[in-house]
Amino acid sequence: MQIEQIYTGCIAEAAYYITSNDEAAIVDPLRETGPYLERLKRDNVKLKYIFETHFHADFVSGHVDLAKATGATIVFGPTPMKVGFDAHIGTDNELFKIGDSTIKLIHTPGHTMESSCYLLTDENGKQQGIITGDTLFIGDVGRPDLAQHVVEDLTQEKLAAHLFDSLRTKLMPLSDDLIVYPNHGAGSACGKNMSKETTDTLGNQKKTNYALNPALTKEEFIKAVLDGLTPPPAYFPQNVMMNINGYESIDSITEKGSKPYNAEEFELMANETRATILDTRSSADFAKGFIPNAINIGINGDFAPWVGTILVDTKHPILIVADEGVEEEVLTRITRVGFDNVIGYLKGGFKTWLEAGKEIDTVNRISAEQFANEVQIGESLVLDVRKDGEFSAEHVEEAFSRPLAYINTWMKDLTDEKPFYIHCAGGYRSMIAASILQSRGYRNFKEVEGGFNAIAKTTIPKTNFVCQSKVMAL
Repeated sequence: MQIEQIYTGCIAEAAYYITSNDEAAIVDPLRETGPYLERLKRDNVKLKYIFETHFHADFVSGHVDLAKATGATIVFGPTPMKVGFDAHIGTDNELFKIGDSTIKLIHTPGHTMESSCYLLTDENGKQQGIITGDTLFIGDVGRPDLAQHVVEDLTQEKLAAHLFDSLRTKLMPLSDDLIVYPNHGAGSACGKNMSKETTDTLGNQKKTNYALNPALTKEEFIKAVLDGLTPPPAYFPQNVMMNINGYESIDSITEKGSKPYNAEEFELMANETRATILDTRSSADFAKGFIPNAINIGINGDFAPWVGTILVDTKHPILIVADEGVEEEVLTRITRVGFDNVIGYLKGGFKTWLEAGKEIDTVNRISAEQFANEVQIGESLVLDVRKDGEFSAEHVEEAFSRPLAYINTWMKDLTDEKPFYIHCAGGYRSMIAASILQSRGYRNFKEVEGGFNAIAKTTIPKTNFVCQSKVMAL
């Protein structure tokens, strides 16, 4: 048995490619099926099963297209949900053969009710590892509040109680030398405090993962798991329903989104469709000039999760502005999180718009040194758009925590009269915020280049540093 983790950093997601003899299985595949099909052909193996650990919320799985292309059977854990495609709904402890190896489905409700893990046993009968999906991460467990947005009678407390039972009765009794293969790593919104490591032994997790502490009572576990949870991104329920009901083929989505437009055509499409203009260039390039009302989410960052968090509506039309040659990568990443209504892109990138003499806008971006010289602690309004944990660790004195994820809420409290400054950690998120603010008519602010990383090197007063891991533990 060969087990390979295929990790995609943009959405902090791990798929698994498993082979034994001339058969294969893939667990939690991404939506773009081409790389999997090429790998199967190269290895000269037949895909027998596509295992899903649960109905994913943060990305659209490739299970539907991959099954159509290969004839493989899609397998989910026990669920009463009716899916919109052919699938095998497994049972707890059901065994599946891949070549001479065995994969055992272990039903572990908690993150969601159908959540399941897959125990991998090789040709010699030795248990090699367990694919834990979003039930168990390295250093954390899956957040137990997502399924309540899809199933009305569930609460996060009920789900957390199920998760406690699943961990204690299904996973913790397993062998310490099993390798844990989770579905996500650090950066995913499916957990609170995941490690940057993407595998570990189960024995080490029993020693180091707070959620596996045998001394915790169920009540203490529920409190610990729910403590500090922030609302999930608004696009999550839409992705869940796509994974349950099925979706349009990635090929047709790609064809529709790959239409190039010149400046005149692009402007006409934007006006006629009221599409969101998504500018995926770097924050530095965007600040110097962009199409009025465009939203900047740079491709070289946590692009897909921020697209889902900021744009929210997966069905709203989108027009892309990207560096020339990057359009396909943008389209691939955006469809991973279910945004299927990209209707084209600006051919030649932003320079096409400039050469056509079209109107442009800019962001008032200043250096950290200029910020330090201008700001008056206690009088100037400074908005820090980092996450609460980052802010709590250290921040500019008298600054206000205004996380980017909640900009549509706190933006309403701003006025045109009082000028303000915005910054994040390095400039990526603050430029997203700046683009949103300007698209809504706010002009009375300055965005700080380099963010807090640069500000911290100046003499501006800052709060005492507190280790973020300690903040998370509070």
